[in-house]
Amino acid sequence: KLPCFLASVTQAFFCLLLCVSWGSSCPPSCQCTERAGAKAVLCSSQHLEEIPKDIPKDAVFLKLDANSITKIPSNAFRHLSHLEELDLSRNAIEKIDRAAFKGVAAGLRTLDLSSNRIRSIPKEALLMLNAKLRLANNPWHCECALQEVLWEARLDPDSVQDITCHTAPREEYVGKPLLQVLDAGVNFCSVRQRTTDVAMFITMFGWFAMVIAYVVCYVRHNQEDTRKHVEYLKSLPSTQDPAETISTVL
Repeated sequence: KLPCFLASVTQAFFCLLLCVSWGSSCPPSCQCTERAGAKAVLCSSQHLEEIPKDIPKDAVFLKLDANSITKIPSNAFRHLSHLEELDLSRNAIEKIDRAAFKGVAAGLRTLDLSSNRIRSIPKEALLMLNAKLRLANNPWHCECALQEVLWEARLDPDSVQDITCHTAPREEYVGKPLLQVLDAGVNFCSVRQRTTDVAMFITMFGWFAMVIAYVVCYVRHNQEDTRKHVEYLKSLPSTQDPAETISTVL
C-alpha cells in the first residue's frame, strides 16, 4: 500500500506543479487557452496600458485589442518566436519603435494596427515583416515613409481603402484615401527630394556668396592699403635739392 500511496502523492505533486507552471506563465489579466492545438493568449478589453511582460513564449495567437496601449517599444515581442497572429487594434498607440517587431518578423502572418492614433511609422518597423498588415482608421500624415510602406508592405486588401490622409503637405489631399491620392499621380517621395535639392541649392548659393564677399573685401582692402602707401610716399620730403646734386657732380 505504501508504494501505491507514494505513487499517488508523486502524481499529485507533478499535477500541482504543472498547474502552477501554467498559471504563472499566463498574465493575470489575460486568458491562456488552446486554439487548433496552438496556445492563444487573449488579453482583450483589460484596460492594459502597456504590453504584458510575462506572455508565454510558445504563444501563437496574441490578442491585445481594445486596451489603452500607447506605445510599442523595441523588442516588445522578441521572446515570442512562435507568434503568428498579433492583434493590437482599437488601442491608443501613437509611437512604434523601429525594432518593435524584431524577433517575430519572419513568422508573423497577420498584424492588426487598425483604429489607433498612429500618424507616422518608421518604415523599418514594417518593411521587414512578412505579415499581412491592417493599418486602417488611423490619423495618418501622408508622407514619403507611409507611401513606401504602402508600396512595399503586404497590406490587407480589404482595409487599404481606409488608410486616409488625416494631414498632408497640401490641403487638397486631406480626407482622401492615400491610395486614391497616389493613383492620381502624387509622389510624396519626389516632393521630399525636390525640397532636399532646393535646400542644397540654397546652402551652396550661401557659401558661394560668402566666398565672393570675402574676395571683394580682400581686394578692396588691398587697394586701400596700396593707395595709402602711394600717398605716403608722395608726402615724403625730397632728401636732396636738385641744384646741390648738380654742383656735387661738377
